[in-house]
Amino acid sequence: MSYPETLRYTKDHEWLRLEGDVATIGITDFAQRELGDIVYVEVETIGKTLKAGDVFGTVEAVKTVSDLFLPVDGEITELNEALANAPELVNTDPYGEGWMIKMKVADPADIEQLMTAAAYETLVD
Repeated sequence: MSYPETLRYTKDHEWLRLEGDVATIGITDFAQRELGDIVYVEVETIGKTLKAGDVFGTVEAVKTVSDLFLPVDGEITELNEALANAPELVNTDPYGEGWMIKMKVADPADIEQLMTAAAYETLVD
């Protein structure tokens, strides 16, 4: 499995890409493989300010529903609209077209507390 070096990771299997103070968030390749075929992504927190660890949505696979946890504090600003008609993008391109949300990060320095690719790989392997 691949874990891009440019991303940060959580123990709950979310990834985060920071550009300025805007973060793009999705689930890792490991997470999508564990879940199986993704059939629905639900995020009802657009416009809300949440804390790290708060549930920002759910991802539904054929056999299970799993909560999605916010990696850092901030405001949820955007949902990947493509997932409404093509939730399988999370399976086929978890680090690209399968992203889930964008958020305005409260403190970009918080990103440093997340795992590097090497640390995440150690966690899941």
